[in-house]
Amino acid sequence: MNERRILVVAHAGRVDTVEAARRVTDALRGAGARPVLAADDHAALSAVDEFFADVDVLGESADPASLELAIVLGGDGTILRAAELVRDSGAPVLGINMGHVGFLAEIDRDDMDDAVRRVIDRDYEVEERLALSVRVKDAAGAVVYETWALNEATVEKASRERMIEVVLEIDGRPLSSFGCDGMVVSTPTGSTAYNFSAGGPVIWPSVEAIAVVPLSAHALFAKPLVVSPDASVAIEMLERTDGSGILWCDGRRSHDLPPGARVVVRRSSRPVRLARLHPTAFTDRLVRKFQLPVEGWRGQEPGKQP
Repeated sequence: MNERRILVVAHAGRVDTVEAARRVTDALRGAGARPVLAADDHAALSAVDEFFADVDVLGESADPASLELAIVLGGDGTILRAAELVRDSGAPVLGINMGHVGFLAEIDRDDMDDAVRRVIDRDYEVEERLALSVRVKDAAGAVVYETWALNEATVEKASRERMIEVVLEIDGRPLSSFGCDGMVVSTPTGSTAYNFSAGGPVIWPSVEAIAVVPLSAHALFAKPLVVSPDASVAIEMLERTDGSGILWCDGRRSHDLPPGARVVVRRSSRPVRLARLHPTAFTDRLVRKFQLPVEGWRGQEPGKQP
């Protein structure tokens, strides 16, 4: 029987996270599984605790394709990093919230031991989240950069002093051109991230759609848009723009955008897979994360439709 390899993703900068990583690693070993660390995490964790020195390293002593699942200790930023690490393997990601505000983590740290037990028992469901495929073309139409995003692809101005001039295209047809600070193209998963801060709509994860939100646009028609999940969204940096731009995907991967560059965003053929232990209504997640007032709600009788 093949050994089960579980990736553990954790920052070494917090004492509680290091302790949690040790507990998870111990539990996995005790159950006969092989914990694995990314190279950066292995170096950082080993520097603060020798316990991690003999843990397998992803891409060295552990083949990424062999990963069964990733257990992530942290907030949404750490989960996005984990999604990047397992992108090629397709392993699902289980987030354990270590006190951060976020929407991707499945459970809180208090339930960590139970979570590891259920991972060992394969007692979880996998939820697929729409991801974005992102390509950058130069002024001649040649593809010069390709990447992906779980939350959003953002075209932003590279200089604080200068806005960028763009034209927005949906499904091969131009919609409008304007000056702006940037454009956010978001998935439902990312609708509570940059899209939310930019005034875009909150989209339930079960809805398949892509949101397009201008940032500080100088135009009459520059409203947030919600388009088909199969739509092609293109943002062209007009040649007349005074400033250059930059593409950011999930705040982790970037590429410079000179005048004439074209960013094309579509649905990726490969979703991101999240492991779920406790199905939770997204409404409840919103209420909890934003501490929304719900006093006075009378509720409904059990078994009846709302």
